[in-house]
Amino acid sequence: MQNEQTTKTILIGGITGGIGSALAQQLSAQGDTVAGFSRSGTEGAAPYDATDPQALADYCKQAANAHGRIDAYVHAIGSIYLKPAHLTPVEDWMDVINQNLNSAFYALRAMLPILQKQGGGRILFFSSVAAEVGLANHEAIAAAKGGLAALVRSAAATYAPRGIRINAIAPSLTDTPLSSGITKNEQALKISQQMHPLGAINAAKEVASLATWLLSEGAQQVTGQVFVMDGGLSSIVPKPKM
Repeated sequence: MQNEQTTKTILIGGITGGIGSALAQQLSAQGDTVAGFSRSGTEGAAPYDATDPQALADYCKQAANAHGRIDAYVHAIGSIYLKPAHLTPVEDWMDVINQNLNSAFYALRAMLPILQKQGGGRILFFSSVAAEVGLANHEAIAAAKGGLAALVRSAAATYAPRGIRINAIAPSLTDTPLSSGITKNEQALKISQQMHPLGAINAAKEVASLATWLLSEGAQQVTGQVFVMDGGLSSIVPKPKM
């Protein structure tokens, strides 16, 4: 059991999603206090829209007042959008940017005054392997997540002297309700598995385990990093099967 000094209070944006809920379970199991919000407000989550900067700022302030201290904020919010650029309506492009990049900036802007006032803390975002390697039909999401990765590095540099650690995880396809259009399609799932040198896509609990470590005392010296979790997809080319 954790003692009072190591028990943390953590906010999760998108707490009812696949990765957000898996992370909440892991953190709660180790004794941390976990609270969060989702757009739908289901399953006991506070009903807030991360693309509304004022609403997000209000939630973060209310949570900080309610708990006294926020040790970390996790932005487990995003979307999947797979279309080539010439078939992507401008409205869809703007929506992808809003959900994946703008919402992250709004969260960063909302949490920084809170963390600075208390002398430090952590912020964790979710990028995508699509921001690390060129994948066909990922133009919109790659641009949004690439911007997020750059935001993480710049903000980490700005706020490191103030004890604020800012990182991101960039997973490949992960088995969550959001990706069910792919994972529940046998052919699409098989193709995705074959793209991964390790032969499998991520499980939500695996991604959550990496997030749990990044929020732990063991990651005190980690900031400005984007951790790719993709079964080798973006970095290795295995020997072809004969």
